[in-house]
Amino acid sequence: MKMKEDLNPMLLLLFHLMVWIYTFITFLPSYLLSWLSKPQANAGGSEAERAQRPKALSVSGRPEGPYRALSAAKRLVTSLHPGVDTLDKVFEYAATKFPHRDCLGTREVISEEDERQGNGKVFKKVILGKYLWTSYEEAHVAASHLGSGLAALGQRPYNNIAIFCETRAEWLIAAQACFMHNFPLVTLYSTLGGPAIAHGLNETQVTHIFTSRELLETRLKAILTEVPRLQHIIVLDDSPTSWPGYPRGISVHNMAAVQQLGTRPENVRDRKQPLPSDIAVIMYTSGSTGVPKGVMISHSNIIAGITGMAERIPNLCEDDTYIGYLPLAHVLELSAELVMLSHGCRIGYSSPLTLADQSTKIKKGSKGDTSVLQPTLMAAVPEIMDRIYKNVMTKVEEMNCVQRTLFILAYNYKLEQLVRGHSTPLCDKLVFKKVRSLLGGRLRVLLAGGAPLSAVTQRFMNVCLCCPVGQGYGLTETCGAGTISELWDYSTGRVGGPLVCSEIKLKDWLEGGYRSTDKPCPRGEILVGGPNVTMGYYKKDLKNQEDFIVDESGQRWFCTGDIGEFHKDGCLKVIDRRKDLVKLQAGEYVSLGKVEAMLKNCSLIDNICAYANSDETYVISFVVPNQKQLLVLAKQHGIQGSWEELCSNVAMEELALKVITEAAVAAHLERFEFPRKIRLSPEPWTPETGLVTDAFKLRRVQLKTHYQDDIERMYGGK
Repeated sequence: MKMKEDLNPMLLLLFHLMVWIYTFITFLPSYLLSWLSKPQANAGGSEAERAQRPKALSVSGRPEGPYRALSAAKRLVTSLHPGVDTLDKVFEYAATKFPHRDCLGTREVISEEDERQGNGKVFKKVILGKYLWTSYEEAHVAASHLGSGLAALGQRPYNNIAIFCETRAEWLIAAQACFMHNFPLVTLYSTLGGPAIAHGLNETQVTHIFTSRELLETRLKAILTEVPRLQHIIVLDDSPTSWPGYPRGISVHNMAAVQQLGTRPENVRDRKQPLPSDIAVIMYTSGSTGVPKGVMISHSNIIAGITGMAERIPNLCEDDTYIGYLPLAHVLELSAELVMLSHGCRIGYSSPLTLADQSTKIKKGSKGDTSVLQPTLMAAVPEIMDRIYKNVMTKVEEMNCVQRTLFILAYNYKLEQLVRGHSTPLCDKLVFKKVRSLLGGRLRVLLAGGAPLSAVTQRFMNVCLCCPVGQGYGLTETCGAGTISELWDYSTGRVGGPLVCSEIKLKDWLEGGYRSTDKPCPRGEILVGGPNVTMGYYKKDLKNQEDFIVDESGQRWFCTGDIGEFHKDGCLKVIDRRKDLVKLQAGEYVSLGKVEAMLKNCSLIDNICAYANSDETYVISFVVPNQKQLLVLAKQHGIQGSWEELCSNVAMEELALKVITEAAVAAHLERFEFPRKIRLSPEPWTPETGLVTDAFKLRRVQLKTHYQDDIERMYGGK
């Protein structure tokens, strides 16, 4: 975080005097307080000392592992509470222990209106009120009635039932109803296209499905003729109460009506309770490549996973409030919410469009969800965290010279104190309070997952949001559980040691040049083992044989395809991915993921996809530019036109490439890793476009198809 300024000598002298006075008055007391106060809990010593403390060890004594957390070196942990070995028991445990505490919260909608932008586009804006809460006891009763109602509609144990819906309280109640009655729940992303939805429903032979009114009318209705087994659609919205115009043989019900059906005496019957080994969820991946695959997850798999996650969140209790807005069809969000339920926490629901005061669906002047809910816990994918970082840094750049320099002074001061293991209460209150308020002002833990988080963004979150970031590594195939860094470990680029439910080992990948004998760190493909490793892919026996293995001791392992290295303290660092590694014509290996991660923090880039062809000698990139930064660049060079015209302007491509090349130099990329040509995209990549997954991972096959003409142009005109 360095900014250059051109100041004349007198202004420079005055500026330094002001900085000195401000520093003396404001920061000297804080320095003294930090010397007199105790270090942060669990954080004593310097960052270097903390980083060297062991978090895990190789239980075999060999460099390839397997590595386990110190507290689970002899035995992996499988459950949170004795005897609570299925998800219905987890919810029953919480409802019994915290019956009257708030459980699930939804904001009331006060008004909606259409707002026309200058470019003619119409956006829906909302004014939202307070959160309305359902208690643990009420949520448990609602789920029980819903399960009985589903049984009355013909849903049977061990028969799959689907949910195709946005994240909301009713999603989790529907899931709990299925867990109680042993209905395996098929989860589908709300942004999947029609063919992918039909594929999932037909493959799992679903007869009943949960959905929302909007998705029913805009997405599901169009493919009903392609899903001949479907009989019952349960709509999670309250209105309307009748649904005419649907094909013969399909009945549409409101969720409330099905719950009412479940209260009738003739429909209240003994339920078929699941076993720990029974399938709880068939989770369809968003599919970064090819057709989505259904991952079979047992009750015991999920419970082991959430047990490992919960152990890494200090002081987790019923006083915590979690904000849920990521897709519940993604393993990160579902696991996080189940962790919260198991500890009696409140879950308040949101969406990416209403999350903050500045979110696109929030009417100007009204409050976003974080401002009202003031969560203490939150999960986020790097894409969202990068956006927050860039938005704040854009505002910092707009400050005058003195304000900007003081912000940087405060930033560097706090960073130094964090490294020493000290808190900075005065600095937080004077400088970072406004930034911290962007996410409600009470956030104490931020969990990051889904993709690698850049060191710059992680440092920013630590400093400006005044809360630690627990960066984790996991996959759908491991219930999202693998590793999470200790919250007091402020080192960057690493994902921590194995969770208490997991063990991790490295497998040599000779073609890529990664071996367990590498120095200074053993390297190789990451294999995750433990009770959280799932049952495999639904109806994909050949794929199961490729990706899942069982060793001589009976331990089940998942071969991730990611490349990692273990540091001396037992922390894992993900350094590559087999599918992202491309060998150029001259023999150099280029890690596309590395190039993207290094350039993502360039202020001109909102998103980037690097591409390379083994028949070529250089890398090209597709770039979604930051609109404000690109417009400034165009103005500086006298280039005019609409947004679409600027993005297709060859001169603008050359100017943007120059900026990106400077960023590549600053990031210490090798010359052969520099993008030589770029294509600017006027439209952002969203899950709705099909170019990224719901976790905002790049879908490389779809991106290649989308930009095929540009690939030919950039490689054709060598």
